[in-house]
Amino acid sequence: MAQARKALSKTAAKKSGGRASARASVKTYHNYIGGEWVAASSGEYFENANPADTRDVVGRFPVSTVDDVSRAVEAARTAADRWGKTPAPRRAELLFRLGEILIRHKDAYAADMTREMGKVLKETGGDVQEAIDCTYYTAGEGRRLHGFTTPAEMPNKFAMCVRQPVGLCGLVTPWNFPMAIPSWKLIPALVCGNTVVIKPAEDTPLSTFNLVKACEAAGIPPGVVNLVTGYGETAGRALVEHRNVRLISFTGSTETGRVVASACADRNAICSLEMGGKNVIIVMEDADLDLAVEGAVWGAFGTSGQRCTASSRLVVHKKVYKQFAKKLVERALSLRVGDGADANVDMGPVINADAVHKIMGYIEVGEREDGARLACGGNRLEKGEHAHGYFIEPTVFTDVEADMRIAQEEIFGPVTCVIPASDLEEAIEIGNGVRYGLSASIYTADVNRAFRAMNEMYTGIFYVNSSTIGAEVHLPFGGTKGTGNGHREAGTQVLDIFTEWKSVYVDYSGKLQRAQIDEVNFE
Repeated sequence: MAQARKALSKTAAKKSGGRASARASVKTYHNYIGGEWVAASSGEYFENANPADTRDVVGRFPVSTVDDVSRAVEAARTAADRWGKTPAPRRAELLFRLGEILIRHKDAYAADMTREMGKVLKETGGDVQEAIDCTYYTAGEGRRLHGFTTPAEMPNKFAMCVRQPVGLCGLVTPWNFPMAIPSWKLIPALVCGNTVVIKPAEDTPLSTFNLVKACEAAGIPPGVVNLVTGYGETAGRALVEHRNVRLISFTGSTETGRVVASACADRNAICSLEMGGKNVIIVMEDADLDLAVEGAVWGAFGTSGQRCTASSRLVVHKKVYKQFAKKLVERALSLRVGDGADANVDMGPVINADAVHKIMGYIEVGEREDGARLACGGNRLEKGEHAHGYFIEPTVFTDVEADMRIAQEEIFGPVTCVIPASDLEEAIEIGNGVRYGLSASIYTADVNRAFRAMNEMYTGIFYVNSSTIGAEVHLPFGGTKGTGNGHREAGTQVLDIFTEWKSVYVDYSGKLQRAQIDEVNFE
């Protein structure tokens, strides 16, 4: 457990800005526990800075302690029985109301998200829209939550199965989709009758605050949804290790996910993990190259490459390799990097100083790898409009070999590598040759090739003639291998995370019947 505690920690010293002292002009936010907005017991706050301009402090948020998490868990535990017994259609009505509130505030929530997270407004608008879509779609399950009936093997006996709530759920959410991903976890948990405690990423607490505030406005009862902000070494660890939290749903790095899984296993808690990716776009010689380039640019540089589904590997047939690479570099060089609030900007900053350090480190690794060529980008932007933010140029490496570190390890930034392949078989082999299995794509005009790649790529998501990013909420989301632990979010499949199955047998024969033992009389 000592290793788990160490890996869950994220010290204040590593976060840009640190735990700064109060500033009178900056808004102060609170935790939401038991239906009340309350300060942390520590009395301390951390500052949430705009990654496009760190002089702009978005707000001050509580540095929650173990005691704060315990209070939130107790509030959720107290509310669990009543909420679980509320008919699912009634729970769903409140969630439909939540969707209406999110629609009304979509533009404001998107602006807040761009300010605290950095991605451009069209993307943050999409993030909020995804929460809206998730809310409406999943709320519909309140009138389904299907189990099934089945014939019993004994006469005068009825057999069926039903869903029941898991109980108290801890949701640990990331900064790159700070409203969409919390909604993927929160809304299914609620419609299934669970109560929750959410610990958002310390880089983006405001977007999750807005989501929880909307839950309050929708009339979701006190204690059903609880929010605690803070750091991994305190709030995150306390939630993951709390004995009364039945389920932890975590989205983040593969390394931290393993630690979360270990902590849950230690106390026999349910654990749902959504982790990293090293996703591939395969471009065949018959592909529409302009379309493929557009998909590669969107996949590699959307959200500044900070997506688990980012297109960080582009495997291109040798016959069109040079042409594709030339077009890709031209498009990458044309992208304007700046403040995401500017409608003319194509790509915003990365999230913080740690991210800059990691991404620039990988660029240095790529430059040292024998054979790889830095075709464009590779620099941090630090002058003029970029002077006070975390900006990195869109970066393309060409002539990359499949076993190079930049082609194997998740960089999580605006860096992609172009890898040549002789044919579809080699491209698929390269595509599958990483420890992750989240998303993959092929660009081709040949339906036979498309179906072969669809069948042979071992990923949780696959696209034909489209990029590797852009999930829709009515389909399951998740990956294979090091990307997750077999669960899926979104779609109806997410209900299997947040419910337990109960098999029910009703014997109306008036006598003891022993399945697998008593013989059935056919006379």
